[in-house]
Parts: sequence; structure tokens; C-alpha cells
Amino acid sequence: QVQLVESGGGLVQAGGSLRLSCAAPVGIRSINVMGWYRQAPGKQRELVATITSGGRTNYVDSVKGRFTISRDNAKNTVFLQMNSLQPEDTAVYYCNAKIVVGSVREYDYWGQGTQVTVSS
Repeated sequence: QVQLVESGGGLVQAGGSLRLSCAAPVGIRSINVMGWYRQAPGKQRELVATITSGGRTNYVDSVKGRFTISRDNAKNTVFLQMNSLQPEDTAVYYCNAKIVVGSVREYDYWGQGTQVTVSS
């Protein structure tokens, strides 16, 4: 089993910022899509943002204008810059990497999760 390594979580006040990082092992290549999910207390896991290898991004409505996803393909790393954080953003954040092989098989890799807590 391989795993993505996350960092950057923490405790911040409302209105503050955090930057999450997620690095894929060097053995993982040709990652098509990387993204961030989160699971808030009492809620199901939701997709927060995705970015393709070409840089196309997508965001859940609740974070548009506040969060920015980016990636460094050379370093196999994805980032999530989170600004104007709100208590509702409190969750465990998980990064994900998806590899599509031959358009018939998908491989998903996950980070261990990093806690983001936003105080009111």
C-alpha cells in the first residue's frame, strides 16, 4: 500500500489562513487528478477541490473565492491554500490522487488526513 503524506493543518481563528500540502511517493507517476476532501463533524465526506495535471481546477461552492488548489507536477505535490477560514471549515482534510490507466482502470491514493480547526 502507498500513501500520500499530508501536512499543514492546525488551529486558526476565523478569518485566518492555512496552507495544506500533500506529496505523493516518488513511485507514483502520471497522476491525472489530485484533490482535497474533507469530513466535518457529523457530516459525510465531501469533495472540496480538484486539479488536473493540466491545471484545471474545480471547487465546491462553499469554498469558491476562499480556497485555491494548486499542484507542482515535478514534485508530485498538491496544495490547498485556505483563506478567510470559517468555523464551518473545521474538518479532517484528506488529499487524493487519481491515476487512470488505459481509460479502463482507476487507482486512488489517499493521505492520512490533517485536522483543520477554526475557532469562532
